Amino acid sequence: MLDNYFPFYALAFLATLLLTVILEKRLIPALTRSAKQPIYEEGPSWHMKKSGTPTMGGIAFLIAILTVSVPALLVFSIASQKEEAVSLSVLLIYALANAAIGILDDIKKLRKKQNEGLSASQKLLLQALAAVLFLLLRRVLLSDTTAILFSFGWLELGIFYYPLAMLVLLGCVNCANLTDGIDGLAAAVAFGAGLSLFYISSAFIPHVTYLSACLMGATAGFLFFNLHPAKIFMGDTGSLFLGALVGGASFSFSNPILVLSFGSVYAIEGISVILQVLFYKCTRRRIFKMAPLHHHLEKSGWSENKICLCAIFFTLITSLVAYMLYLP
Repeated sequence: MLDNYFPFYALAFLATLLLTVILEKRLIPALTRSAKQPIYEEGPSWHMKKSGTPTMGGIAFLIAILTVSVPALLVFSIASQKEEAVSLSVLLIYALANAAIGILDDIKKLRKKQNEGLSASQKLLLQALAAVLFLLLRRVLLSDTTAILFSFGWLELGIFYYPLAMLVLLGCVNCANLTDGIDGLAAAVAFGAGLSLFYISSAFIPHVTYLSACLMGATAGFLFFNLHPAKIFMGDTGSLFLGALVGGASFSFSNPILVLSFGSVYAIEGISVILQVLFYKCTRRRIFKMAPLHHHLEKSGWSENKICLCAIFFTLITSLVAYMLYLP
């Protein structure tokens, strides 16, 4: 069931898609001259032929989403839906903060001309500060509590809420970053998450539905240039921005645990890396041919586009759990 804003959502999708395509077409020549992606040397050997592909393409869909979100803030304010406008603003601020971290990381990689930007500790500290700011703003401006909402009622978590919230926020952005390892995958997963969020939030949480329409439009537009063989990569600029949008949106449902459903691919990619490292340290053997999981599938003969398509379908299937746990 969709609310009366549906034409507004459709327009947001189309506007974001078109704006992303226009901006990417202009960015590709400029970034080809100044921002060529250093390839991860320990990745699959055939990825070396991607060396020289421009990166930081996430700037285009970041600008597109922000631009198309401004009318929504105005509409929600005019319609006396202040909470919707505030919640959307806080979510965009959080996503922008993570995009800024991604920009710093990408610029450092380009300057060093290798696939090593900010250190893991630097990146994690900055992400933690962004997450704390997000939770603080939601607490002060939106009166968030430490209870989470399910279809059967509220569950009070007390002091355990904030460690869980930090785990969701940090886990989502970093796993989204891990997912950005083959052409099209990070954008495809975000598109699937956007479609799931759109359905779950329809008629209940207009600002999430609107933002989901923008997310689908932006990632669909980016996939025109990012499916294999990619003409441009999103960089950490894009992957951290998308991960923050998906992870942050789960708080608008008053239940961050739902991200495990519509962000299932992020979770699996992260878990595959953890399992690989732990298993190797214990046994000196590997579970996967290469981690994260998408590289294992590549080495097993899957094409990059096939992995992307399966990731979208898998996201939609696992999102059924969120439908059951949240929708009344």
